[in-house]
Amino acid sequence: MKAYYFLFLIALSISQVNAQTSIAILDFELNDMTLKPGITAEINRTASLKPMLEKELKSAGYRVVSIDSAAQHKANSGFGYLFDHDDVAAELARTVAADYVLVGRLHKPSFLFAYIMGHLVRVKDGRLIGNYISETKGGDEKLTLKGVESLASKIDKDLDNRYTPPPPKHSLLH
Repeated sequence: MKAYYFLFLIALSISQVNAQTSIAILDFELNDMTLKPGITAEINRTASLKPMLEKELKSAGYRVVSIDSAAQHKANSGFGYLFDHDDVAAELARTVAADYVLVGRLHKPSFLFAYIMGHLVRVKDGRLIGNYISETKGGDEKLTLKGVESLASKIDKDLDNRYTPPPPKHSLLH
C-alpha cells in the first residue's frame, strides 16, 4: 500500500510540474497620438500583435486560451478601461479558466516609433504582475515582431522563464 501511495505522490508532483501555464491575450488597443491617427496600416499592425504574441508564447509551452472579441468588447466600458482595471480584466479571463490575462496597447506618439505595452494580470486575485513596454522603430513587420519577441521575453521572465527568442536572421549578402 505504501508503494502505491508513493507512486501516487510522484505522479501528482510530475503532473504539477508539467501543467501548462495558461494565458489569455486580449485584442490590443491602438492609442495613436500622431497627426494622422488611425490609418489603415496602424490598425492592421495593432491587429497583428495578438497573433504574433500568441505564437511566441505557444512556442515556449504556454497554453493560450481565447476570449471572444464580443465578450471583450462587452467588458470594456471604453478606450483603456480594461488596461486600467485589472480586476475587470481578471474577471473576463476567469470565464475561460486562464491563469493570467494580458491586456495590450500599441501606443504611438510619433511616426518614428511606437510602444507595445502590456499589463499582465494574475486571474485568481486580479493582481497586476507585470507592466511591460517594448519600443519599436518604424512600422515594419520585422521590427514589430522584434518588439513582440521582447514583450514575450519580459512576460516569460515573470512567469515560467522558458522562452527563447529566435536568433536574428543574417543576410546572405556580404
